[in-house]
This record gives sequence, C-alpha cells and structure tokens, in this order.
Amino acid sequence: MKIAAVKTIPLGGATHDHGWPGGTDPNVQYNTLIEVISDEGITGLGSCYTTRALVEGALQLLSPHLIGEAADEPDRVSEKLRQSMFWLGRGGSVEHAISGIDIALWDLWGQALGQPVSKLLGGNYRDRIKPYASILFDQPEQLRDALLVQKERGFRAIKMGWRPFGRVSRQLDELLIRTARETVGEEVELMVDAGGSEQFWPHSVSWARETAKMLGDYGITWFEEALKPDDVEGFAQLQATSPVLIATGEVLSRRQAFQPFLLKRAVDIIQPDLTKCGGLSEGRKLAWLAYDQGVLLVPHGWNTAIGVAADLALSAAMPVARWVEYQTGVPYIEDILETPFKLDADGMLPVPTGPGLGIKLNRDAVARMGRA
Repeated sequence: MKIAAVKTIPLGGATHDHGWPGGTDPNVQYNTLIEVISDEGITGLGSCYTTRALVEGALQLLSPHLIGEAADEPDRVSEKLRQSMFWLGRGGSVEHAISGIDIALWDLWGQALGQPVSKLLGGNYRDRIKPYASILFDQPEQLRDALLVQKERGFRAIKMGWRPFGRVSRQLDELLIRTARETVGEEVELMVDAGGSEQFWPHSVSWARETAKMLGDYGITWFEEALKPDDVEGFAQLQATSPVLIATGEVLSRRQAFQPFLLKRAVDIIQPDLTKCGGLSEGRKLAWLAYDQGVLLVPHGWNTAIGVAADLALSAAMPVARWVEYQTGVPYIEDILETPFKLDADGMLPVPTGPGLGIKLNRDAVARMGRA
C-alpha cells in the first residue's frame, strides 16, 4: 500500500480566542488538516498547527520524498522526511507539516488493519483519561463565570492561562488564583499557564519562584511556561525549589529540543504538541524518554479534534499518563466530528476504540470552516 496523494484543509472563520495580544480575528487560520490518501483509497487524517500556505510550501519540499512511499510505515516515513529536510527546516513549519502527515499515516495504517492507533502504539494501559478544560484568565468576575461553566460541563480539572496573569501585579495574580479556588472548591484540580512563550516575556526565575510558592498555597497542580521556552537552566533552577509541578514544551519541535530538559530534569512535565513536535511517532519516542527520566508527558492540545484524538491515543499507550488537554467551546474541536467527544459521568474522556484514530469528520461542518 503506497501513498498516492496528500491534501490540505484550512480551518478558519470560527477561531476561538487564542490569547495572543491584539484580540481575536475569527478568520485567523492557524490550523490545517491533512489528508493522506493511499493507492487503495484509504484516507488518513492529520492536523498541523500552522497555516495552509506554510503547509503547502512544506509539501513542495516533502512530496518528492513522500509520494509513492509505504502508507503503513508511519514511523520510518516520518523520520525519512525529517532527515531529508535537515538543511531546509529543522523544526518550525516544516516539522509542523511532518507532524500532520505522521498523524494521518498512523490513522491510515490503523484503518487498514482495523485496529485503533493506541494499540498500534504499543497497547492500551487505560481506556479513558482525565481531560482538563483549557481556558484563558480574565478579570475575577469573568473568570468565576468561565470556571463555573466548565465545572457544570463535568470537568474535574481546569487550566487557566495567559492574559492578565503575570502581566499586571502580584496582587492581581493571587486574587485570580484565590477566586479560582473558591469558585471550584477543592475537588477540582487547577493548573496555571503563565504563557512565557508570549512575545518579550519579561519574567525571570526570581518571579517564577515567588509565584510558584503562592500557587502551592492554593493547591495548584502544575505551573506551566513560567519562563521563556528555551531557558533550560532557568527551568532547572525553578524546578529544584518549586512546591508545584513545573511544565513546559508546547512550542518545541523534534525530540532533540526536549532532550536538555529531560537530561537535566529541568521540569516535571513536558508538553509536546503532536501537531507541531513531529506527530505521534515523535511523541511516542518523547513519552518513553520522559518515562525513563521520571518526567510526565501531557500533550499540549490547543489545536483541533484530530489533535485531541491523537493525544488520547498516545496517552492510552503511555504507562503513566494522567491528563489530556481539552480546549472548550472551540468549533475546531467540538463541531468537526460526526460523533463529538463526550465526558463520562466521572469527568473522564473515553479513548476511541474504532480503527485508526476512531473518528470521522463532519464534512459539512468542515466545509463551512474551510478557508483558503
């Protein structure tokens, strides 16, 4: 079975508030779906966190190494693409495109075999996993309302990120955390994402240490992106004294970028985004590297339903997975599948058991969101 064609589907017109400065334009096009089609007519779905123009540009480079290749060897084919792009794109949008292709190849292979991707990745350690609702910080009253919505939906864990946190004052930071804890009670896990990958992030280890102490007082589960994303030494210093788990990694691509964090034990949690870091093949390698170093892996999931399905498959095949990210109220996650994800009575997300990723696109919804 050979790869016969690759198609792209841009998603736009329904962009959720992405948190970056400058407000929200619903037509911003950050997510691009990938369809890899075999010569037997089987289609695999993937997702890239980058624009269609950049994915199409990458495909001009990748297609000579991809078309005609084996459609049932995702790990080898993806690594071939990565190695072939050594001089043209070590990371960045080329790696994002490889990520989408890789996810699609795993989906295609699973469909061909009639097996779920989680089983192909090594086997299921679990059949469901705890999702955390991923929302943005806001002023206290608005934050309280947003938290109550997630709790009413059944989430038992919620992550708050970006916006005013770390950008106004320590007093406001603590007020936000106190408001959150008082709103959801002790039975709901809370996580905090400072958003240190934002442009010109100003804070150092000293700020992060003091903030981590405050978060510990409120029983926060982890502190994410407290520093600039490449500050390995800073994260190591922070992790050594923090009373809460330290997490980062959403902007990194390729396993080599994660290795310094793992070898130095600079974090407690790495957060590769499978639609950026190299797909499921690279994510699986990272998962076992992390496991060997006593570090958890929690996939970053600010992307699409295909990304969530890939995260669920990888998390099912990891021995120590505990959480998966779920961006709530986002059409690219909640509206593009024939059967949307649904929390069970315990606030857990079931791992899909159908062939491949176990999902099917709602083609009508995708057509409404497709933007050139």
